[in-house]
Amino acid sequence: MFIATLAGIFEFKDLPKEYGPFVQYKAGLEKKELQDNVEIAVLNIQGTESFHILFLDSYNDIKEIQDELTAADAKVNHTTLKILEGHL
Repeated sequence: MFIATLAGIFEFKDLPKEYGPFVQYKAGLEKKELQDNVEIAVLNIQGTESFHILFLDSYNDIKEIQDELTAADAKVNHTTLKILEGHL
């Protein structure tokens, strides 16, 4: 199982360019139209060159995020978990 650590939380309009392809891919999967003010959490999947994208307005609680990461064979670290809870 991979460990997911928080790379950052950004509004779409402030998203660093290197995360753009990952965000666009996830938005396509979810058929989500991105507004400038949507909050996006970018998680670094340790041991890979990949990122997991979370559109924070899509979740009701932290368990939904944990379930999504478990399905992707990843687990969020404790510090990241606490920060994400504060943004839900």
